[in-house]
Amino acid sequence: MTEKQRYDVLRQYTDFELRHYPRAVLVQVEVAGDFAAAGNRGFGPLFQYISGNNQTSTRIAMTAPVIQETTAPQSHTVSFVLPDGMPPADVPVPRNAQVRRREVPERTVAARRFSGSWSEDRFAQNGALLVDAVHREGLRPDGRPYFARFDPPWKPGFLKHNEALVTVSGSPNP
Repeated sequence: MTEKQRYDVLRQYTDFELRHYPRAVLVQVEVAGDFAAAGNRGFGPLFQYISGNNQTSTRIAMTAPVIQETTAPQSHTVSFVLPDGMPPADVPVPRNAQVRRREVPERTVAARRFSGSWSEDRFAQNGALLVDAVHREGLRPDGRPYFARFDPPWKPGFLKHNEALVTVSGSPNP
């Protein structure tokens, strides 16, 4: 079974969860193109990296989710979360110059779960609903929403687990 990124639920709201994520290490690529194409283009180099295309030929277990963040209209960062507990010093150097390693500090994140296809419209709609709900609860989004895909592409859409996420600050309304 695929390891999922660890987090603790801080509070459950009507239409999102407030979570605490511990420090994590990501491997990422920046890819150009539309939302759907970027997800596909980014997956390959990251999968090759965890399959041993790194300077120590180390194989690393696949984890979920695959994260995608739009950084400009035609630019997206696609990330894999490395297994929990992997020390940053032990993360192998990529052979592919497109792949970079990044340590992400612990953070508080709002998450809205939804099922269905991976279309840009579905992610954008759920991201907007999440940001509205975060504001309604007295929290402040830090940055733009990003998206998490938990399932392989061949899984039927109605069974897919997807999430819109945004890092937040502030204290929630009582």
